[in-house]
Amino acid sequence: MKPPIEAGRNLTTRLRTAKGRTTASQKWLERQLNDPYVRAAKVAGWRSRAAFKIIELDDKYKLFRPGQRVVDLGAAPGGWTQVAVQRVGNTGRVVALDLLPMDEIAGATLLEGDFQDLAVEQAVLDAMQGPADLVLSDMAPNTTGHNATDHIRILALIELALDFAGKVLTPNGSFVAKVFQGGTERDMLNRLKRDFASVKHAKPPSSRKDSAEMYVVAQGFRGAGAAADTPRD
Repeated sequence: MKPPIEAGRNLTTRLRTAKGRTTASQKWLERQLNDPYVRAAKVAGWRSRAAFKIIELDDKYKLFRPGQRVVDLGAAPGGWTQVAVQRVGNTGRVVALDLLPMDEIAGATLLEGDFQDLAVEQAVLDAMQGPADLVLSDMAPNTTGHNATDHIRILALIELALDFAGKVLTPNGSFVAKVFQGGTERDMLNRLKRDFASVKHAKPPSSRKDSAEMYVVAQGFRGAGAAADTPRD
């Protein structure tokens, strides 16, 4: 889904003054003002431009189906949750989890807490009333600007999200998580391929070209017993 962009017009907006702002914050604000996806998200009522990323991934990989149970990790401010609610329909269940409080989203259950906490994990399962068909994670650690360090941090976060997904996913379920360019390193990729029938890397059109982010899309979860059933080298 592409945002509505007025053709043939120069829509570039510049801030009149940078007083009180750093150069970095000035650039960020100007980029936000001139981002067509930011404008389109406001028009469509999405809480963030990130909504277009999961829409585009779904259009390509058919992630959502009516009636699904979906968990959205690191959900704030709620753009992905909004899309999930719309696409699974009234018969589905969407549970959004974040360390930060979120404003209510009609059709979703919002939980505040750390998914590594066993009590929070149980709260997610209770809210879903069954195993998840799809686990989403748009989480990313605070970046340092050092590519190697940032890559290690995002991989550690994905590993934690994957551990959680392995506990709550139903067989044949799916897992989508943010990674940085370079994708998943060998051990992580081997684990994904062991646990899922299909593993793809994708960069949605709405992901900024200068951003290092990509997404791993793993589908066809083999079940919690996959690791035990797979022979060791």
